Amino acid sequence: MRIVHFGHSCVLLETDGARILVDPGAFSSGFEGERDLDAVLITHQHYDHIDAEKLPTLLAANPEAQLITDPGSAETVAKLGLAARTAQPGDAFTFGGTKINAVGGQHATIHADIPVVPNVGYLLDGGAFFHPGDSFFVPEQEIDVLGLPTAAPWLKAAEAVDYLRAVRPRLAVPIHEAVLANPAMHYGLFTNLAPEGTEVRVLPKSEPASP
Repeated sequence: MRIVHFGHSCVLLETDGARILVDPGAFSSGFEGERDLDAVLITHQHYDHIDAEKLPTLLAANPEAQLITDPGSAETVAKLGLAARTAQPGDAFTFGGTKINAVGGQHATIHADIPVVPNVGYLLDGGAFFHPGDSFFVPEQEIDVLGLPTAAPWLKAAEAVDYLRAVRPRLAVPIHEAVLANPAMHYGLFTNLAPEGTEVRVLPKSEPASP
């Protein structure tokens, strides 16, 4: 198997029989140039995992690719006019002899005031690779290579370490790292959840500001 990481949660998995792209989101780049894809898998509905602007063009350039999404992404896909199959935990798909199992079910909790959305993790060939999406789901199978979430509004470093220890893969490939360089997601979270009367203001770097 060959793995290409396009930044954040987007990875291309190349097996002997299939080319499978997972989570082409807004924080990733370069995936839009991929061709001869057999499947595009979406773990959940957040924009850093499904780029609504680039996805239609990507699929148009890969007419044989099947789009597989979690239940929560159905509305986004419908608005884009794209045909897709919805993956529920327990479902299995096969592409070019490569088996994909959908596991998990729920996104990790971001905050008690934010509803938990669906999230489907994808197991490749019984554990050859596991992409958990935004979750701490631990598969029953032994995992050879784990896509390890690194940083997120729902994740702290200690939790990432504990998750790594729980899964115990042979190899961990850090993913979901773009928020370390793009803090806007955190800023938006602070703004949306701030108490009444509190303003969240991001100061310009190296410039004086009056609070």
